[in-house]
Amino acid sequence: MTQPIYAIGDIHGQLEMLEQALALIVADGGEDAQIVFLGDYVDRGADSNAVIERLVQGKAAGRPWRFLKGNHDRMFEWFMEPTPRHDPFLLVGYHWLHERLGGTTTLASYGVEADSSRRLFNVHADAQKAVPHHHLRFLQDCEIAIFHGPLFFAHAGVRPGVALSDQTEDDLVWIRNEFLNDTRDHGALIVHGHTPVAAPLHAGNHVNLDTGAGYGKPLTTAVFEGTTVNTVSYKGPKKITP
Repeated sequence: MTQPIYAIGDIHGQLEMLEQALALIVADGGEDAQIVFLGDYVDRGADSNAVIERLVQGKAAGRPWRFLKGNHDRMFEWFMEPTPRHDPFLLVGYHWLHERLGGTTTLASYGVEADSSRRLFNVHADAQKAVPHHHLRFLQDCEIAIFHGPLFFAHAGVRPGVALSDQTEDDLVWIRNEFLNDTRDHGALIVHGHTPVAAPLHAGNHVNLDTGAGYGKPLTTAVFEGTTVNTVSYKGPKKITP
């Protein structure tokens, strides 16, 4: 019998939703259920600090949890370097503290003000004092991709036509339309988030579990047994089919 593995979509600073998802998984699969978190733990929601702390605690307790790195997590990590690093995959004119990306909300959860009246070096200095080292280490240690039998977990997706073992970090955390619009078999069922959809989506060659928690919409939790996938909710399991 295939051991089930659970996946949680993009959390984006929504602590209450995360706690509900974890409770659902415990009720369905027990305390030792395997979970893959699909990345984007921070930005937009008000509780990025508390979300990371919750995940760190689970990891420290030895839970069989694995953590993918999302593009928002990478932007936070790079901002925290000795000299803040800009992600070139952002649109021209955008940066992590842009109002549409949510970095200011993440810093606010650590008590750091980052409004437009302040200079970046002052915000950065405050952040380096406020963000715990173990949170930064958590971000640094997040995985870029996870193989699990017939499944391949990545935050954003994969580059079509490139072997899964040869995928680049930039594509795994940022790719969108080139992946989403491609109907080819990628060599495994790709499980991802990154691009919000109205409901969990099974496209045949990939499963998208980002249902917009960062915008106040539901956080999706799913369980995989081989390539069979069901959502996990208080209403009971619901199979996701192509």
